Amino acid sequence: MHLDALELRNFYYRTGLGRVAQRSLRQSFLELWPEAQGQTVVGFGFPAPLLRPYMGKARRIVALMPGQQGVMSWPRGEANVSVLCEETQWPLPTGIADKLFLLHGLETTDYPSELLEECWRVLGAGGRAIFVVPNRSGMWSRTDSTPFGFGRPYSLRQLESQLKRHAFTPERYVTSLYTPPSPRRFWLRTSDFWEGTGRRLSSVFSGGVHIVEASKQVYAPTRPGLRQMVRRPLRVLEGATQPGPVAGAEPA
Repeated sequence: MHLDALELRNFYYRTGLGRVAQRSLRQSFLELWPEAQGQTVVGFGFPAPLLRPYMGKARRIVALMPGQQGVMSWPRGEANVSVLCEETQWPLPTGIADKLFLLHGLETTDYPSELLEECWRVLGAGGRAIFVVPNRSGMWSRTDSTPFGFGRPYSLRQLESQLKRHAFTPERYVTSLYTPPSPRRFWLRTSDFWEGTGRRLSSVFSGGVHIVEASKQVYAPTRPGLRQMVRRPLRVLEGATQPGPVAGAEPA
């Protein structure tokens, strides 16, 4: 179940709680990916809130938005990088992305396996991907007043297991959104305190979202390669009679 792009835009850019969420998610992202100099960064779902720090530094930025959700032009006042696409058929060449992330993509799709296969195809060998999903035991997945209350929430083990089944290797993990999902002024004004406290005590408090970084490792085949095959003698003449002197012929 995808939310409408206008609803997502209004939440992140026109509400106090959305701006708190955007700031917290960006901080967590920058801990994992402090830079993307000269790299191709691809986001899927509603990636706009997290792409801004890489504008002007990355070689190429692409914001993919699924057709069921709709698309909005982004960034405002600059050349558009948003693309409307099928959620399991992206208009990108294989292996183009150095960095790839999903926000409001994996938990809302009806085809998680096919979506992860497309992520694998587009990500280059050795590339990194970040998956952001609602925490099943967190407060944000228990209310439909934010986008994180829609779709399928995950536990950390569920998310990592699904990534491993699709040949991703989980590398690092952080949580975010420790502020209660309330628009009341007290919680908004103290959001920095709650986020900082939650990060320091993450083993005790449960954040609203899981953020898992995974890599794409492509291993060399273990079967014998060309060199070993060439060293083996050809056996196409096995069983043939060994050549001998022709009868009546004089030796040279």
